Amino acid sequence: MNTLVILGAQWGDEGKGKITDYLAEKSDMVVRYQGGDNAGHTVEIGDNQYKLHLIPSGIFNKDKICILGNGLVINPKSLLDEIKYLTDRGISTDNLRISDRAHIILPYHIELDRLQEEKKGKNKIGTTVKGIGPCYKDKVERVGLRMCDIFYKETFEERLRENIRNKNEIIEKLYNGKPLDEDNIVKEYMGYLDEIKKYVVDTTALLNDSIEKGNKILFEGAQGTLLDLDFGTYPYLTSSHPISGGVSIGSGINPLKLDGAIGIVKAYTTRVGRGPFPTELHDKTGDAIREKGHEFGTTTGRPRRCGWLDGVMLRYSARINGLTSIAVTRLDTLGGFDKLKICTGYELDGKVVKDFPASLETLAKCKPIYEEFDGWKEEDMKDITKYEDLPENAKKYVEKIEEMTGVNVDVASIGPKRSETLIRTEFFSS
Repeated sequence: MNTLVILGAQWGDEGKGKITDYLAEKSDMVVRYQGGDNAGHTVEIGDNQYKLHLIPSGIFNKDKICILGNGLVINPKSLLDEIKYLTDRGISTDNLRISDRAHIILPYHIELDRLQEEKKGKNKIGTTVKGIGPCYKDKVERVGLRMCDIFYKETFEERLRENIRNKNEIIEKLYNGKPLDEDNIVKEYMGYLDEIKKYVVDTTALLNDSIEKGNKILFEGAQGTLLDLDFGTYPYLTSSHPISGGVSIGSGINPLKLDGAIGIVKAYTTRVGRGPFPTELHDKTGDAIREKGHEFGTTTGRPRRCGWLDGVMLRYSARINGLTSIAVTRLDTLGGFDKLKICTGYELDGKVVKDFPASLETLAKCKPIYEEFDGWKEEDMKDITKYEDLPENAKKYVEKIEEMTGVNVDVASIGPKRSETLIRTEFFSS
């Protein structure tokens, strides 16, 4: 196995950054294939904690090439801020490469994102207001600007000015907003892009050449399966494809070249934003999980909604992604609870449902059917270095995940540090 995607199997925030960082040590390249700086990955190395939004978690391994693929939408200002954040802490970004086909987020995308959310009022999606959706919209409308365009300054500036004027018309006439300053945007962002263009290359060629040489490639998804534009809880989702099928489109590799897919599964369920959440807990248990798990958004700081693990969702996710392996995170957060629950099905209109519905109206009517498990003590997780030494009740909990999904749990995380990762199977071939 030389090519592997690591992705969120739930609504995002599953702890992908830590597992990606761990696997990056064994890979030659780490590739982001979708999303933008609406993502948030937290990585702990020793006593240091790093928060990333765009740059792949593999950046902490200075001999690994880190790619921002064509499927991303990139805010140059945010990217430069993140590069500075890393270099100020002694982390080199010399191994960063940006696809020349990636689209560029500009101030009018962010302003339109904000105005659109405000206009929706109580029906707002709950976006991060980073301009992600409007930038993808421009991509589909074929008026977007790409990284390759910055090498032709005169044409780029002409198109940028035309876009600003067109967006200002929308901002003023549709939203009664204040127009953006055309000259300031052009000057500021062309300056940013001049700094960034040293990283811009044909990453599709770079990636495929590397695969042909037999190198080990790790693809890093942002957000999660249930936020996928087609297969998530529409419309409360992201504007790209975090699923395994997004790898080929977002990076430019042949889909047959992907060898495996690891789904990251948080030991309970969380989500940020609006939409039905069958296993959500509105009680002290939910509050306790949020506090113990530090469930606050890396990008927004928003408190996450918390609930029991949803097996219907996981079974759906495993099928959609073709998961070959699962990594369970935050097992330590559940330590100390006397009883735990896993949703094994939904009750809908008096019938048992095992498949995840497309309609939010249907999902909102679904009542979780739970199986109860005995918990384990917090102290039983300390100093464990092998999966076999986990508390018996924790292993039973993990075995239920395997039973529901039909996929092996090959990684169990019992804390935020690299050393607190229990590996049952090595993924990359030697």
